[in-house]
Amino acid sequence: MGLRHCHDFEDFRRLAKRRLPGPIFDYIDGGADDEATLRRNTASFEACDLVPNVLRGVETVDLSVTVMGRKLAMPVYCSPTALQRLFHHDGERAVGAAAASYGTLFGVSSLGTVSLEELRRKHSTPQAYQFYFHRDRALNRSMMQRAKEADVDVMMLTVDSITGGNRERDLRTGFSIPFRLTPAGMLQFALKPAWAINYLTHERFRLPQLDQHVDMGGGTLSIQRYFTEMLDPAMSWDDVAKMVEFWDGQFCLKGIMSVADARRAVEIGCTGIILSNHGGRQLDGSRAAFDQLAEIVDAVGDRIDVMIDGGVHRGTHVLKALSLGAKAVGVGRYYLFPLAVAGQAGVERALGLMRSEIERAMKLMGCSSIAQLSRANLRFR
Repeated sequence: MGLRHCHDFEDFRRLAKRRLPGPIFDYIDGGADDEATLRRNTASFEACDLVPNVLRGVETVDLSVTVMGRKLAMPVYCSPTALQRLFHHDGERAVGAAAASYGTLFGVSSLGTVSLEELRRKHSTPQAYQFYFHRDRALNRSMMQRAKEADVDVMMLTVDSITGGNRERDLRTGFSIPFRLTPAGMLQFALKPAWAINYLTHERFRLPQLDQHVDMGGGTLSIQRYFTEMLDPAMSWDDVAKMVEFWDGQFCLKGIMSVADARRAVEIGCTGIILSNHGGRQLDGSRAAFDQLAEIVDAVGDRIDVMIDGGVHRGTHVLKALSLGAKAVGVGRYYLFPLAVAGQAGVERALGLMRSEIERAMKLMGCSSIAQLSRANLRFR
């Protein structure tokens, strides 16, 4: 099966599984503990039904939205994800170019493999920088200053990852950066020699957002130790308030799940929050973001832009979230599997399919603009 035969998330997932070594596929695909939250993220949308209206004159449909002061041509953005160079040699370059071609926001991770400066120079589409909070406060300030100087649009602080989740698939294969594979993991790499040849014949793996602080080349600090030694579990609302003040621009918290925390985000001056359980990769048994969306929008939606990610595989999932009051919807695995399959062309194919699904569903719902979506369009079982 080739790229042109991929029509949905599961097609891309199957093809990526065929092409990637098992440990790398499982790193993308897996979640924490029993992966209950990972499964719930997508299942949560199934408890909600769309109620269409007809005969509304929907020859043209406007999919644009405004999020944190930036206009996007479609209500879906590419969430920041780590280590993209492992999945395809173009990594973030492919994702940034694909997002730009569809006029939407993309995020660059602190654990990204292309520098935020390079991507900012190449693309005028809105760019977010996903950031972790370090024990070293001076390091936090210097990394934020670097993003300011690069003219990044949105600072996106991840608040649900003060320690790494228990991702048992990775433990079984020994997946880590630098690689420290178990015998079973090494065997799975040996079964996919094409990936290894591609990996070794292209630009070397780097973490340019962190390379002054984490020496991956010498293997002195692994990703796992980065989380346990460099990130600060003592991070508090007072710490984040200082960061918001220092950034003095669009500032978003990624990983908010409770009404109380959403209200605090408003109080300290954040302009956006992303309801997220980190794709089911952190706290297993956590609620799905979609299940929390309505009450958080009711509490703060008139004062802060509320976004959502997790388990979004279909355009109808996006419509349900927008109808409940989300301003935009983030995707991660949805574009990572296509990235692994075909680089930029894969991500563009996935975003194109998503845009077509949303536009088709909007017409079938009787809505010609995102603003016309409302809770009147929904029923919960």
